[in-house]
Amino acid sequence: MKKHNFSAGPCILPKSVMEQAAAAVLNFDDGLSLLEISHRSKPFVDVMENARALALELLGLEGKGYKALFLQGGASTQFLMVALNLLEKRAGYLNSGTWADKAIKEAKIYDDIYEVGSSKSANYNYIPKGYDIPEDYDYFHCTSNNTIFGTQMKDFPTSPVPMVCDMSSDIFSRQLDFSKFDLIYAGAQKNMGPAGTTLVVIKEDILGKVSRKIPSMMDYKTHISKGSMFNTPPVFAVYVSMLTLEWLKNLGGIKAIEKENEKKSRLMYSEIDLNPLFKGYAAKEDRSLMNATFTLENENLKETFESMVREAGINGINGHRSVGGYRASMYNALSLDSVKALVEVMSELESKA
Repeated sequence: MKKHNFSAGPCILPKSVMEQAAAAVLNFDDGLSLLEISHRSKPFVDVMENARALALELLGLEGKGYKALFLQGGASTQFLMVALNLLEKRAGYLNSGTWADKAIKEAKIYDDIYEVGSSKSANYNYIPKGYDIPEDYDYFHCTSNNTIFGTQMKDFPTSPVPMVCDMSSDIFSRQLDFSKFDLIYAGAQKNMGPAGTTLVVIKEDILGKVSRKIPSMMDYKTHISKGSMFNTPPVFAVYVSMLTLEWLKNLGGIKAIEKENEKKSRLMYSEIDLNPLFKGYAAKEDRSLMNATFTLENENLKETFESMVREAGINGINGHRSVGGYRASMYNALSLDSVKALVEVMSELESKA
């Protein structure tokens, strides 16, 4: 039976990417496995350089003063690194979800952190709007997509200070003017590859302006100077990320995948809105292209629905405990056919009820 993987992360990867990665585990360089070659060998150095170049190319940031890094520690480490490298006096954060809230908590270790807007009191079911960003802030931090709650920023402010964005769950999924951002970070395990590496894209001229001493491993300048090879990189995760970025480029890049993502989300949200058995969680104007969150109106149907989901080969739609219900994560590699399979189950449940 075909499995339809709606997992929120680690999530679905393109089949061709998994096949190439599997082959490389057995034989990547003249009989040596990808898992055992030296990370200093030319074959892997080429992988790292290609992955970094592809990231900038797909984001339209080549030749614009940006560097791409593949680091470790997940987006959670970036919560700390951003503050260490950029925070001198004060910064503003948009609190739009669990991960934004955690980023605020980490940054508060160092200095004055202000929430310019928050939807926490509504359990993050919408994106805050109408906020101001003071010109004396060191930077402004936002989270583009909130996986748990199914909300997504549709518009970004024109910031008078450097803008930092956590794009972990929607990077490479839609067209944006990425040059508006001075620093972007994203865990690989949503749209790029397996867990284990984090992409950081940073405009070099925002660095070197804080007075504190920064430990070498936490200093972006260290990793830029060493081409993401200051310490042993996560070889497999970087390689699979490179393959995924090549796959995306061959599809036609972000412009092409955005069209597919819009088809998937329209189909999914149409069923949620038209089927009286289900109710969407996020405010309609802020609904995510990547993560559709919804609940069953009649909990007595829960066992029946989940049994039908399993029989259809659908995996990973249980909602996060913060919201409950269900969450259909529709990342780049998920096919429209998988969304159709879920919608058919939801429609069938309505006909049985």
